[in-house]
Amino acid sequence: MDITLLLLLFASCAAVYGKPNVLFFVSDDMRQQLGCYYGPDFPAPVHPKMHTPHLDELASKSLLLKKAYVQQSVCNPSRSSTLTSRRPDTTHVYSSEHYFRKVGGDFVTIPQFFKNNGYTSIGLGKIFHPGPVASGDDDPVSWSLPYYHAPNEQHWKNKKHGSWKAVSKKMREEKELPDIQIAQKAKSVLQQLTNASKPFFLAVGFHKPHLPFIFPEEFLDLYPAKEIRLPDNPYAPTEMPSIAWHRYDGIAAYPDMKGLNITGDINSTIPDFKTLELRRAYYSAISYTDYLIGYVVDELKRLGLDKNTIISFWGDHGWQLGEHGEWSKQTNFELATHAPMMVHIPGVTDKGIVTEHITEYVDLFPTLVEAAGFPSLPVCPRDSSNVTLCTEGESLMPLVLSNSSKDWKDVAFSQFPRSHQKIGSVMGYTMRTPSFRYTEWVKFSNEPKFEPDWNALHGVELYDHRTDPEENHSRAHDASYKSIREMLSRQLRAGWRGARGI
Repeated sequence: MDITLLLLLFASCAAVYGKPNVLFFVSDDMRQQLGCYYGPDFPAPVHPKMHTPHLDELASKSLLLKKAYVQQSVCNPSRSSTLTSRRPDTTHVYSSEHYFRKVGGDFVTIPQFFKNNGYTSIGLGKIFHPGPVASGDDDPVSWSLPYYHAPNEQHWKNKKHGSWKAVSKKMREEKELPDIQIAQKAKSVLQQLTNASKPFFLAVGFHKPHLPFIFPEEFLDLYPAKEIRLPDNPYAPTEMPSIAWHRYDGIAAYPDMKGLNITGDINSTIPDFKTLELRRAYYSAISYTDYLIGYVVDELKRLGLDKNTIISFWGDHGWQLGEHGEWSKQTNFELATHAPMMVHIPGVTDKGIVTEHITEYVDLFPTLVEAAGFPSLPVCPRDSSNVTLCTEGESLMPLVLSNSSKDWKDVAFSQFPRSHQKIGSVMGYTMRTPSFRYTEWVKFSNEPKFEPDWNALHGVELYDHRTDPEENHSRAHDASYKSIREMLSRQLRAGWRGARGI
């Protein structure tokens, strides 16, 4: 299908239905542990069969991005970047303590764009990182109606429940799980919007599988304990610089982890019995989230809204479940930066399109804009602090077209900050190509410059995905990789603009 024909198709759909609605799903801490990712893009070589029928069905009717990479592997920076289509060095959001409108600029977000263009924009659950510090309490300017948080959210976030819990039906009757409340709210909102005169943008953010891994007990039955396996690489990569390591102290704070001698040090990890427990619980939490997405999509279909509703789904970053001995996210490894994303465009992707092209989360905003029939977003200038609407990504629409993907980019850029007692602020810039992951840890100047000092290098990593897809051996100091390292270093330092020739 060529671009002219596609645009004609969009125009004809708009003439029949009007502007398409958008159903915008987000999941927290979900790596690509879905059935539709089985194969080389699945996050681990040892696993039980995953039970994710609803997301697998959605993927079969979507542009499924097998190699989508976040711009920073932790909640607030990743969401701020994705929702504004700007990278962390533009949003200046590197932690949960910064709100992009205060430190980066007054940038238009995805829901705000649709609101500004005649849509009713509604937010439920976790879309922006919540709270007054991270998002001004869910970025009010992005929404047409008051924001919705589940009433029971704080109860089930309490660490007293432990790192995971399979919740009985009786306990749920006393205090329902918040993600179920969010799904039920989404269902009622869809019913109210059925005959609305304006198109809608409905954002539904589920908290799971974020810690603590809490889910209805029946989902545990999908993963018999005897089928769960330990990761095959519970050790740090050889030749890994210490600055690359994340000391996983967050998971150690749960009461059921006490007494397990969890230090978070390099080449330490959680005891085997607890690792198996946590992996089983994480899989169960993913299947629980899958069920909730199916619950909402089924209501969309029942109401007859599916024929004119774009559906996107993404997890805000990956997660490490004991691989490399690591837990949580907060690294530049493949498992932390690689996450699931798919976009369903009715009448266009119905037969399913699977791409192995490398894509980035900053690509989602311009994609939804074009899929909804709006003009393309302009590329951001080098200093876009005073530019309200632009993109540092690329629309994924060429990947929908069979004859337009040959010129697609072949590199994704991510980053993660570290604070070193002696060095000060360090930024790990990482780049994923089809064959390699290359990372440089450099001195970083925070406010007001927000820029790296490439001459102050504090660690280098080079992983060859052709022979080492689990990133177990850094080749940065291997003499046989000298020319490859030099080439990748030049490319990394040129950044995304250099990769696009702009």
